[in-house]
Formats: sequence, structure tokens, C-alpha cells
Amino acid sequence: MATGRAIGIDIGGTGIKGAVVDLGTGELVTERIKVKTPPGGRPADILRATGELLAEVAARGHTGLPLGVCFPAIVKHGRTLSAANVSDEWIDLEAERLFETELRSEIHFINDADAAGYAEARFGAAKGEDGLVILTTLGTGIGSALIFDGVVVPNSELGHLEVDGHDAESRAAYSAMEREDLSWDQWTERLQRYYSHVEFLFSPDLFVVGGGVSKHHERFLPLLDLTTPIVPAVHRNNAGILGAAALAARF
Repeated sequence: MATGRAIGIDIGGTGIKGAVVDLGTGELVTERIKVKTPPGGRPADILRATGELLAEVAARGHTGLPLGVCFPAIVKHGRTLSAANVSDEWIDLEAERLFETELRSEIHFINDADAAGYAEARFGAAKGEDGLVILTTLGTGIGSALIFDGVVVPNSELGHLEVDGHDAESRAAYSAMEREDLSWDQWTERLQRYYSHVEFLFSPDLFVVGGGVSKHHERFLPLLDLTTPIVPAVHRNNAGILGAAALAARF
């Protein structure tokens, strides 16, 4: 659908965010609207909250635009095959169809880290980069996106690599730093193990680091010793919204 604007909605374990996006610039046309993810993250509750958020966008005069929704799960053929920080009831659910019914609109449905990766490839730190770019989002967990010559390879789930006998995100996500009251130096030691492992496995040309903690990138990125360049994401917590919106307009 040819249009200069689209709506992106980013569903996370703690918040649901949405806005209208200018597809030429990658800027938000409206202020970002955010509601809390309902406790427990059950399907009926998240669907209802997402519908209320979209209604608020529509009430501001933005209707009839392409709509993209990104979600913290493996997404294949419209089904959610995992559940990260939401209810296990999402596993093996025809989620895309349920969202389309609730929102009364066709949508483009995608994994949240893949949406962020697409946004950074089109509008941000990975724009114009050849070869393999790996985006990671550091937050409650570790999301990832593989981008090869500007094309996103979906559902990489590199936060679940086993590192030193542990699921990587259980020790290296930003939530682990907060939960265990780690210093920046202590947390960076864990990030070093994680990124060194990913670097060995994939030999990327660039790492891009997103998620809320990327606004503090000067506290930890310079401490990492890698062969691969590593840079902060440009759009940080807005990347999911941007990527979902841009993909909705593309397909």
C-alpha cells in the first residue's frame, strides 16, 4: 500500500506503545502513546489493551493507515510459537488472526526484535551497511535480529544461546543487572562473554545495541573488547514502533 504514514504498535512485557510514523523520515508523527501491559500478559487482556490504544490513536484523527504490530515471541505464519515475559497461553496461538479480529483491521505481525532490526536497517545505525549486522535489544531479556545486506532473517532468538551453562539472557540481560544489583563493570563482564560468543559463531560486520539501556551506552559499550564494531541503536525504544509501521506499509 503506497502511503507516507503508518501506525506501529510495539507490545512488550511491561508496556504497549504505539504511534503514527512518517515513513520517509522514520520520525513519529504523533506522540508515543503507552499503556501498561496487563498483569499476567494473557491473550484476551493484551488484545483488549491494544484495541484501546489503537482507539486512542484513531480518536486523534489517524484512521485508514497501514497497521503493524510487533510482539515478544517467535512469529511464524501469524502464530506465536513462544512467549517472552507474557503468558504461556500465547504459545502456538493464531495471534495475527486474533489481533485482526480485535483491531478490525488487517495487520502486519512480526517479532519485536525483528521489527527493531528492520527500523535500524532502514532509518538508523544499520542503514546502508553491507554484510551481516546483528542487532540485540537489552532489557527484560535479550532480543536479536539478523540483518544481511539490509534483509531481516526472522526469529533468530540469540538471547537463548547457552553461555557458560546458562541461558544467555538470564545472566546478561539488563534485568539481571538490576535484579542482582551489579555494577556497570560487573555487568559488562557478562556482556563481554555473550558478545564474544556471538561474534565467534556468526562473524558479523556490525553489532547494534538497542533497548532502553542503550541510552547509557557510554557506560558499557567502550568497555567491550571485540573485533566487530559495536554501536548504539539510533531509535532505541521507538525502533519496534518504527519497524512495525514500515513493514506494514511495505507488504
